[in-house]
Amino acid sequence: MKPLPSKDEIRQWISENPGLAAKRDIARAFGIKGDARIALKALLRELEGEGVVEKSGRRFRAPGILPPVAVLQVLAPDAAGDLFARPLEEGVEEGPRILIVPKKGDPALGAGDRILARLAKVEAEDRDYEARLIRKLGSNPAKVLGVFRQGAEGGRIVPIEKGSDREWRVASDMTGGARDGELVEAEAVGGRRLGLPAAQVVARLGDPAGPRAASLIAIHQHGIPDVFPDAVIAEADRAEPVGMKGREDLRDLPLVTIDPVDARDRDDAVYAEADTDPGNPGGFVIWVAIADVAHFVTPGSALDREARRRGNSTYFPDRVVPMLPDILSGDLCSLHEGVDRACIAVRMVIDKDGHKRSHRFVRGMMRSVASLHYAQVQAAVDGAPDEKTAPLVDWVLKPLYAAYAALKQAREQRQPLDLELPERKIELGEDGRVVSVAFKERLEAHKLIEEMMILANVAAAEELIRLKRPLLFRVHEEPSPLKLEGLREVAEGAGLTLAKGQVLQTRHLNRLLAQAEGTEFDELINLSTLRSMTQAYYHPENFGHFGLALRNYAHFTSPIRRYSDLIVHRALISAHGWGQDGLSAWDEENLEETGKLISEAERRSMAAERDTNDRYLAAYLADRVGAEFAGRISGVQRFGVFVRLDETGADGLIPVRALGREYFNYDEGSQTLRGSETGLVLGIGQKVMVRLAEAVPVTGGLILELLSVEGAAMRPSRRSGGKYQPRKPAQAAAKRRLVRKRR
Repeated sequence: MKPLPSKDEIRQWISENPGLAAKRDIARAFGIKGDARIALKALLRELEGEGVVEKSGRRFRAPGILPPVAVLQVLAPDAAGDLFARPLEEGVEEGPRILIVPKKGDPALGAGDRILARLAKVEAEDRDYEARLIRKLGSNPAKVLGVFRQGAEGGRIVPIEKGSDREWRVASDMTGGARDGELVEAEAVGGRRLGLPAAQVVARLGDPAGPRAASLIAIHQHGIPDVFPDAVIAEADRAEPVGMKGREDLRDLPLVTIDPVDARDRDDAVYAEADTDPGNPGGFVIWVAIADVAHFVTPGSALDREARRRGNSTYFPDRVVPMLPDILSGDLCSLHEGVDRACIAVRMVIDKDGHKRSHRFVRGMMRSVASLHYAQVQAAVDGAPDEKTAPLVDWVLKPLYAAYAALKQAREQRQPLDLELPERKIELGEDGRVVSVAFKERLEAHKLIEEMMILANVAAAEELIRLKRPLLFRVHEEPSPLKLEGLREVAEGAGLTLAKGQVLQTRHLNRLLAQAEGTEFDELINLSTLRSMTQAYYHPENFGHFGLALRNYAHFTSPIRRYSDLIVHRALISAHGWGQDGLSAWDEENLEETGKLISEAERRSMAAERDTNDRYLAAYLADRVGAEFAGRISGVQRFGVFVRLDETGADGLIPVRALGREYFNYDEGSQTLRGSETGLVLGIGQKVMVRLAEAVPVTGGLILELLSVEGAAMRPSRRSGGKYQPRKPAQAAAKRRLVRKRR
């Protein structure tokens, strides 16, 4: 039987692991099993009696050390705007500095609020603990973001959220010096009595219509952390290039990076060659090398805590809010051309049909032979190389495309969901204003990198499953029966069919998409299929990836910009014994919570990016109010119809009140509005002509007027106050049908 640890060893371990100090955690840490647990229990009682440790619930802690969950009182913000708190636990001094780390959905906190929070001990210059809110025990002021409008006795705040008409009153002594038209942040003060609710300006954010204001509004509105704490910057500044010790030398491999033309960080590099193994005729060896971020961002460090808090990088047309400071994301971690860079790489062997036969992971050192962009690579392979790609075409680029051709065969056999939804790109001029809006070109070079990254992600998941190591899977569950039935109704309404009475697979959805391809219902079916999907998320349990038609899938290929990938890298490091910077005990214990946090951060970033694009598009179209546009109905709600404009991809709203005097019945199942008098049906995918009635850059809102639906002209009606209605012949025909039905 293994001897019990000494009292000093137990006390030290409890002090260093306050979040893992239950009896079972202590037993696991010291390898105590069976009957020895009884002796450990007695030893812990002795330590408690001597005052060396204290017990809170099932966990032990050193005297004066805060428990994992504690009641705190919020202090006033410091000079940097950070909120700290003091503990209200008995027997704990007020000395520990506790930083409150907010997450999406948390209520705003103010000085004096009492909260229940989960604590994590940290080693940082400016704090001793980090606190994450569980629930608020006291009252808090509501946060308000809007445009300040000056008045005779103070002013008011006009909201910037689309669809919100709630304004706030600001007393003359609570304006904070705000000027008319400025974007401000405010806090609610007091309860609502008569008239508008009251607020106090706490921050002035500048001109809401100024260049690059759209992303600033989104960052502030969605609570995206965009300033790195001093401790994080200091830690990043201390980072140095990595040496060769303990690494496999991959510098002779002609790896290349292929990214967007304006990329600053380069996570991944690729190389492929024909497999010389006679047992694999027509097969290929593919190398995918990924930046070794785990070497620089170690568990529990200031960099690690901030990266986990951010979850991912957020991309706007005018800026990037990175997960890591630029010295790492843009330099030391980035796989730049011609310099030695630390990496975690996977060597994969595929057969002639693109199926993976084997894989091997290494922690290595690489040197990219070229930093290329997608259009440049595609042009080179299509016969128009430039000075940089010409020497690489035959021995680097063509083998990559040959391997990709094999991977395409495997993809076609697997049948992942094949949606065609073009992505728009907003280009800004030097003054920060929109100069053009176009749809991104999707080249074979894009698909090549995508397929190789998917293959590497699958290999990472399979490797960690084989080695029985914890990790975060990328999970995408199949659609709910309710959403699937809604999609089936839409398909049947378009004269198409979706298989019923069998286990749904992506190939069934692809058959539906193929039926619609090239018809007037193409966009309708693509949009409806997308809306039937569940949202992907991160979780330590493997529920598969429905959209990619993959059983095992994890994110491995983008650790510079996604925390999920960093967790997978650490798991690989631990699994292979590559160093002390692998997955920590705390990482493992909190995997589910980490998955939830970074899934929420991903949704937060997506919402901020979408809102920013909407604001830029509204600004771009603001001087074209009154112009007519072709578009398609992209969404139907009880309150109106959303239309996506063909020219820009911008979404605008036709309010239901603007559709005419008649009542429109909303059918949630078929996602349609039907006129009670005319029988006019409006549904997703229909072609329409609209007039731009209003464009509001601050909110990103576009209000449209309906002119025609798939060739059926509309005209203003005096009876409806100038709103647009179907022409009378259509109304008369509808009435005749109604009369015949009554007879």
